[in-house]
Amino acid sequence: MSECNPPVEDVESIKEGYRKYLLRKTLFIVGCCIIVFALAGVACTLGNRDIGFLEVYQIIWEHIQGVSYEPGSPEWWDDYSVVNIRLPRIVMAIIAGMGLAIGGVAMQSIMSNPLADPYTTGISSGACFGAVTALIMGFSFSSILGQYGIVTNAFVCSLVPALAMIFISRISRTSPATLILAGTALSYIFNALTTLIMITADDEKLQTAYLWQIGSFEDAMWSEIPLMLVVTVIGSIFLIFTANKLNLLILGDESAKSLGLDASKYRTLCLIALSVVTASVISFTGIIGFVGLVVPHIVRMILGSDNKFLVPASMALGAVVLLAADLVGRTLTEVGELPVGLIMSFIGGPVFLYIILRQKKGYGEVF
Repeated sequence: MSECNPPVEDVESIKEGYRKYLLRKTLFIVGCCIIVFALAGVACTLGNRDIGFLEVYQIIWEHIQGVSYEPGSPEWWDDYSVVNIRLPRIVMAIIAGMGLAIGGVAMQSIMSNPLADPYTTGISSGACFGAVTALIMGFSFSSILGQYGIVTNAFVCSLVPALAMIFISRISRTSPATLILAGTALSYIFNALTTLIMITADDEKLQTAYLWQIGSFEDAMWSEIPLMLVVTVIGSIFLIFTANKLNLLILGDESAKSLGLDASKYRTLCLIALSVVTASVISFTGIIGFVGLVVPHIVRMILGSDNKFLVPASMALGAVVLLAADLVGRTLTEVGELPVGLIMSFIGGPVFLYIILRQKKGYGEVF
């Protein structure tokens, strides 16, 4: 037998190992989707009207089929409660979890830094500044004030530091570490501007601005879903179909260039994608931390760092994490509810510390 051709037994062993490798990753993603389905059903049972787990899905299915009820009847109120009040919150949590998670995957890969997250570019600080400007000063970039004025301001201002980061990365040969430092500097600038505005506000406006920054799904509406959904889907498709390039970025710019990738150009495209996705999420939800930081770490520990699987798996787990956190916030106290941003801070901090302490692999190792 030629030395260049491995034995048939070795080939079959390699194929079997690869099938198990794919199966493990597929089962993880499918398992997360099943958990999302279950958590969504449980979350839909919470509210003033007593509606069971299976009854929730029956109501949703009948609504999709176009079944109508007499206005004011118990069935009509059940349908209204599930579809118009409870479901938008759940869908927003799922989309937000997916969007923030893929933002974390992209940021950690393009920066070759496991401590990077979607907010590293200063997006969250810019969004806070825009929202506080609308809430306290009554200024909006759109002709509409109120909730949509806040969203518009948050979205526009969140893109300002992101665009600054993209501009910096294009005009100079900066390293990923330099970009992270630049993002930190931009965050401090916008935080200072936000604080300057808040110290001039009265108590009522100050409380409203503070609560917005914590992050919550309490006032979710169907009208807010389309923008988040479309942007998140487009961003995730882009990252999934260019996952091999993300893998090359982890090796470093020089190695990526030797393998035919224009690292600077691709990094700019990724920055644009993750900036728009993250901005579209936090403009409606407020600042929800740790999702983009912790979720990719957990998936990387279980499945490895191959972005072909890391991106979709992180999306699935991100949805699970935010749905679970929102569910905890709604059931932890009998009076009112705790914002999901607060719950994520309590959960994310200890989990991230645990991951750091037990992490044995170097960043970028696939197996």
